[in-house]
Amino acid sequence: MKKLLMLCLLLLQSIVADAAGTMPAQSHQQISKLVATFVQQQTSSLAGKVDYQIEDLDPRISLTPCAKLETFLPGGSQLIGKTSIGVRCAEQNGWQILVPVRIRITLALLVSTRQLPVGHTLQDQDIARQSIEISRPDGYTDANQIIGKVLRYSIAAGQILRDDMLRPPYSVTQGQIVQTMTRGKGFSIRGEGVAMNNASEGQTVQVRVSSGRTVSGAARNGIVEIPP
Repeated sequence: MKKLLMLCLLLLQSIVADAAGTMPAQSHQQISKLVATFVQQQTSSLAGKVDYQIEDLDPRISLTPCAKLETFLPGGSQLIGKTSIGVRCAEQNGWQILVPVRIRITLALLVSTRQLPVGHTLQDQDIARQSIEISRPDGYTDANQIIGKVLRYSIAAGQILRDDMLRPPYSVTQGQIVQTMTRGKGFSIRGEGVAMNNASEGQTVQVRVSSGRTVSGAARNGIVEIPP
């Protein structure tokens, strides 16, 4: 009886092992297709040419088949460069996996045509378009966005023009004699003073008026508007 019981247990273990060995696994190809569709949809509105390469999953990874697959962008990931796209099974006792992807974005970005000094105001002849594979989502494609802006520091020829390099021109400069204006309901008071700092359009500037008092206002077309 004892031998018969042992034989039954061995047979049962063999059946379970065979079943586990032949159990169908989630198709890696289907996962890759889902990732490809996700990347195409998420990058369709981006300017420039987008290429991507999806890495093959390790063939040793075996996932249970799932009828409810979802794709997502993991927190901290971006749709550029070396990144990962998540795929999860939304069924009970589901699973989750990250698929490595390389996304290349090529844009016709604006670059400097020559070496330019700090404080230089950009003109048409200072910029040109160049097709570049970008590593981060920045840079300019429209010259109208940067013509007339001023360099914060000197740059070399062929350098991509980025937002942190540029500032708006000053509407008021330190030491400049400026007109001040205070407006209220039914009144308007004009005055004069000396600007204590540089300020672009709309920025706050401090002004020392004739009484020696310092007031603050917003730079507007060379005039400092002081609140009542």
